[in-house]
Amino acid sequence: MSSSVEEPNSFSSGSLSLKRSQSSPRSIFNIGMTILAGTCLIIAILPLFAVLLYVASKGINRLNLDLLTKLPPAPGLSGGGIANAILGTLLTVGIGTLIAVPFGVLAAVYLSEFSKGQWARWIRFATNVLSGVPSIIAGLFAYGLLVVTLGNFSALAGGVALAVLMLPTIVRTTDEALQIVPQDIRWASVGVGASNYQTVLRVVLPAAIPAILTGVTLAIARAAGETAPLIFTALNSPFWPKGLLEPTPSLSVLVYNFATVPFKGQQELAWAASLILVFLVLLTSVLSRLATRQKVY
Repeated sequence: MSSSVEEPNSFSSGSLSLKRSQSSPRSIFNIGMTILAGTCLIIAILPLFAVLLYVASKGINRLNLDLLTKLPPAPGLSGGGIANAILGTLLTVGIGTLIAVPFGVLAAVYLSEFSKGQWARWIRFATNVLSGVPSIIAGLFAYGLLVVTLGNFSALAGGVALAVLMLPTIVRTTDEALQIVPQDIRWASVGVGASNYQTVLRVVLPAAIPAILTGVTLAIARAAGETAPLIFTALNSPFWPKGLLEPTPSLSVLVYNFATVPFKGQQELAWAASLILVFLVLLTSVLSRLATRQKVY
């Protein structure tokens, strides 16, 4: 009888202690900080969605087949499209990616796997400094290196300028991705007879591919939206790209040129080009996520 009477009392005392704990200053502080963090998250995301909705509302009216297949119209005329700028953007960003990805990944492998001490710290410091250099400086560098030397604006010069901007992002993200890979995996590979280079190429790099592709995606997104370097290097053209050593159009330069003219047709094309540029960046991100949705290890 005594035990049966004590059980409800113990249960009620536990409920009272639980209620007291929920109303304690620590619980109130936790709830308040959770609400504050959620509010800050909404405030941070709100400008992104506002920009996307505004660009979509302005440019969606011009989304048609002509936009993707025709050349821009003459100033003051309506119609036409931005097909040459889309092709030029893919060309210049592709050149920059082909240059920056191999050099960036190999540099990060050297930093993470084969370089230690003061030398590695100085290289990482230089990479951080390069990531903060204004994009127009990269454009001036490629202008002096290629445009002045070759005597012509070109897609190749634009790709080199974009590669300079992409390189620090790829190096930093790849370096961090390689450091995240557990050290036990390296020891296990060496323990079964693999050399250091075989361990890096066949074990460490495959394990870090998802994070590396994320960094490459971020670098491509930054390069695709740059304008100043392309003005100094690829310039612009109202025609189809003719080659790697010829002036080449791009979406970012087209947006810059058409948004500043007083003609409504060109302004509408500028908004449509902005929407296409956002869509290309989104498509790149989605494809990278699909390619890395399976875990390597």
